[in-house]
Amino acid sequence: MPKLIKCGLDPIDRVLMPFTRFFKTQSSGGVLLIGCAVLALLWANSPWAGSYERLWTTPFTVGYGPAMLQKPLLLWVNDGLMALFFFVVGLEIKREFMVGELSTVSQALLPIVAAAGGMVAPAAIYALINGSGPGGQGWGVPMATDIAFALGILALLGDRVPVQLKVFLTAVAIVDDIGAVLVIALFYTSSISTWLLLAAAAGLAVAFAGNRMGVRTPVFYAVVGAVVWVLVLKSGVHSTVAGVLMAFAIPARTRCEPEGFITGAGRLLDEYRSALEPGSSVLTNAGIHSALLSIDDLATRAQTPLQRLEHSLHPVVEYAIMPVFALANAGVVLGGGAGPVLANPVSLGVVAGLVLGKPLGVVLAVWGVAALSGGLPAGLRMRHFAGVGMLAGIGFTMSLFIAALAFEGDPALLAGAKIGVLGASCLAGAAGYLLLRGLPAVKA
Repeated sequence: MPKLIKCGLDPIDRVLMPFTRFFKTQSSGGVLLIGCAVLALLWANSPWAGSYERLWTTPFTVGYGPAMLQKPLLLWVNDGLMALFFFVVGLEIKREFMVGELSTVSQALLPIVAAAGGMVAPAAIYALINGSGPGGQGWGVPMATDIAFALGILALLGDRVPVQLKVFLTAVAIVDDIGAVLVIALFYTSSISTWLLLAAAAGLAVAFAGNRMGVRTPVFYAVVGAVVWVLVLKSGVHSTVAGVLMAFAIPARTRCEPEGFITGAGRLLDEYRSALEPGSSVLTNAGIHSALLSIDDLATRAQTPLQRLEHSLHPVVEYAIMPVFALANAGVVLGGGAGPVLANPVSLGVVAGLVLGKPLGVVLAVWGVAALSGGLPAGLRMRHFAGVGMLAGIGFTMSLFIAALAFEGDPALLAGAKIGVLGASCLAGAAGYLLLRGLPAVKA
């Protein structure tokens, strides 16, 4: 039997290994997001601020003739790239409801109630401060939680955070995302075209029918999704809703059960071994190449399309779409019309909602469930939930997104909301970190 050659690292792999390790950490996406937000702030307040404004207002055209779409680059980011972001959110929501922390009533009860409290309290506090004034429509801004930042800070705390707390925060953020999508769809839409919305529903029906018929190729869902996105965009409902709805049409069934995969993989490995010849390689040995292709196909059939898409798109969203969104939306001119935070009702409402309302809503909801159910989950105390409530006050991506919808066409109010979101996210993140850092390390 020929000697098998071990798989080694190329020189370039050794050079890139530190960067690869960084991007595999949970906090790396949050670090990149912060970097782009800081860059946007510096750029918008620098002598080159005009170039920042010109970049994101540059018209960009896609299509031809009657099928042409022309939008400023900022709207391509907020309406187009963010639809893909919400598509991945939809995939996560579907997985959580099927097999995750929201798959049973007992598992889902605490995070659902906590997320509800963490959405209602901030909106109520914001409404108390702004009332029916010009900034009143921004009540949805402090409702959102940025899961990337929140989990990144939990990762920095290491063994001081129990695993069940990370699971709880993830589940809360998923429910929070569902709430944000509903708020966007119901309250932050323009005039609605019923016919275009019905056409979008027909497109979704085609996608779900493809799922039922066993269509698994990503190209089919990409084409149908693009059509649905355009129809929803033109209907008046915000186009990102199309991303979430399309995610629910993605198949979550495997074509190859574990027993079949084990049997098939064993047979193909035997074929690979028998095809090995001294001095041959995959380029010259058709048997080896055929076995490798068959192994790759078998591995693909053993996975679900939902898992494959979530796995492949998550890095794109975390390391490309969200940083670009931050770069495009965080460039608020400080002192340029928004005024001091304490003197601006919109900024004050956002800060109070995220920094005070979020932890208050989460803690009161958890306390209520614990009082009715007989206590907190094993290994957790109220300080854990207070810390998570503070981290849930990191609104950032979702809050900036809702602010752009709420105050579209009113730069002064939008600037005030952005300043509030950025300031509140920093305060909530620091407070949550310090509160959880003071807890003893979890015993192995």
